Amino acid sequence: MKKVLILNGPNLNMLGIREPQIYGTKTYNDLVVFLKQNAKRLGLEVDIYQSNYEGKLIDILQDNYQKYDYLLVNAGGLTHYSVSLRDAIKGCGYKTISVHLSDIDNREDFRKVDLLKDISIKEFIGEGFDSYLHALEYIEEH
Repeated sequence: MKKVLILNGPNLNMLGIREPQIYGTKTYNDLVVFLKQNAKRLGLEVDIYQSNYEGKLIDILQDNYQKYDYLLVNAGGLTHYSVSLRDAIKGCGYKTISVHLSDIDNREDFRKVDLLKDISIKEFIGEGFDSYLHALEYIEEH
């Protein structure tokens, strides 16, 4: 069974509250349930973490070095400026798939900077929860 570390960055805990016109009305708890149900259906083992703190996300990455087959990450705003998070992902050698609920390529200009894109083997953006689903399906297939 493939093991997947799922990391969610700042403000993902505010799903359903924060800008529902962009992120929808489903909550972070809804996302966790969705991820667990789909992972089970696909025969994947997942551990899911969320933090608003960059250092905590880096600690999770480093503490779990070589324990997972894949990293599925939605770094939120850290995607656009966190060299430290990028370095931790790259330094730990995770096979990384990055996801975004919204289409970052068609939003504010600063969101078009994606520091994780070139260290990710695949990226799924702009499909809400289905961005995560397609990432899990990709992992199951590869």
